[in-house]
Amino acid sequence: MQKISSAEKAIEVIRAGQRIFVHGAAATPLSLLSALFLQAERLTDTELIHLHLEGKIPYAEERVRKNFNVANLFVGQNVRNALDYENIDYLPCFLSEIPLLFRSKKRPIDIALIHVSLPDQHGFCSLGVSVDIACAAVEVANIVIAQINPNMPRVHGDGFVHTSQIDYYIEVDDSLPQIAPHPITPVERKIGEYVANLIEDEATLQIGIGAVPDAILASLTDHKHLGIHSEMWSDGALALIESGVVDNTKKVIYPGRTVSGFVTGTQRLYDFINDNPSVLQLDIGFVNRPSVIAQNPKATAINSAIEVDLTGQVCADSVGSRIISGAGGQLDFMRGATLSKGGKPIIALTARTHKGVPRIVSQLKLGAGVVTTRAHVHYVITEYGVVDLFGRTLKERAAALISIAHPDDRANLEREWSIIISKVKHGELS
Repeated sequence: MQKISSAEKAIEVIRAGQRIFVHGAAATPLSLLSALFLQAERLTDTELIHLHLEGKIPYAEERVRKNFNVANLFVGQNVRNALDYENIDYLPCFLSEIPLLFRSKKRPIDIALIHVSLPDQHGFCSLGVSVDIACAAVEVANIVIAQINPNMPRVHGDGFVHTSQIDYYIEVDDSLPQIAPHPITPVERKIGEYVANLIEDEATLQIGIGAVPDAILASLTDHKHLGIHSEMWSDGALALIESGVVDNTKKVIYPGRTVSGFVTGTQRLYDFINDNPSVLQLDIGFVNRPSVIAQNPKATAINSAIEVDLTGQVCADSVGSRIISGAGGQLDFMRGATLSKGGKPIIALTARTHKGVPRIVSQLKLGAGVVTTRAHVHYVITEYGVVDLFGRTLKERAAALISIAHPDDRANLEREWSIIISKVKHGELS
């Protein structure tokens, strides 16, 4: 491991035409990334590959766009407007399979830019708040460049990287990006109550970040012996851990431990996970493997959607043809929960967007991607109720979903469904 005096000098080891993995989420190595962008003009035909990144990402700038190609594995809000499917593109892949993508050399990694904790007395740094796909990237990269930060938590699990695995490093003293809990509206609170009523004591939860997840977690304070096995978690889950509602005692996979691939939240969360043996961050290929998820009893997967059509198809990564996120781990957990004894796969969403656009629709928008198929979907929940689509025909599904759509949308949905049926009868959709 060779210490480099500055991020700019560290980036000088990178050559044009190489593929660079960038550590993501709250572990985004912003110092190294800023230096990389400053040297964009010499890095012709260089590819960056990553999950969502935190901070300012200047992909829309011409000097960056003309030389860098970007394979987004999950499109963050700070990248969406730069996406053009040419230089700045999206690579669809289940989160559980991204480590395989790297290890199989289907997408070989030349350089890994990572963000780690200080080394311990044995020379081990930690990938900290974001272990997920970074484990595999470090394992296969030809060159690993790290920014070592005393503010990065040391987290137990798969994220330990020995100094012998790091080729070059710089020292930084930067605060990690933080995301504060979202305010919860009455609509989201109602959804939270509906979902909480479905969640049983001793269930193992997969739940993300945002107002609806926070509303669900806030409604679980009277539950007992819950567990967490999730691709990520945040401050909403921390409150349940601290109160003892989440104790992980009934899990089969790592009982007594809160398991995930990454965390994002406030400094209070980062302080909690630091050197805490009850928290494990593991390779996402393991965390998100449906056969692993299914081993936990009452695995309850709670995910959201952009649109759900009347047959149950779930679009969760795009608005029409415009990608705004990614496949992520939704289907990994939906399938895992279905296979779990007493498990429940749940899609929870508001009936309309904040702009008043219906989210339960007769047909998905042109170009929309189906992340979770109609055959995988069981429970769908809005502020207007709960329906279970498992075992229902298309006609029955349509009626059920219309019943939990916004009241002002129901007549139109019934009319559009009648038109679809008529066209099918007359062979107009063949």
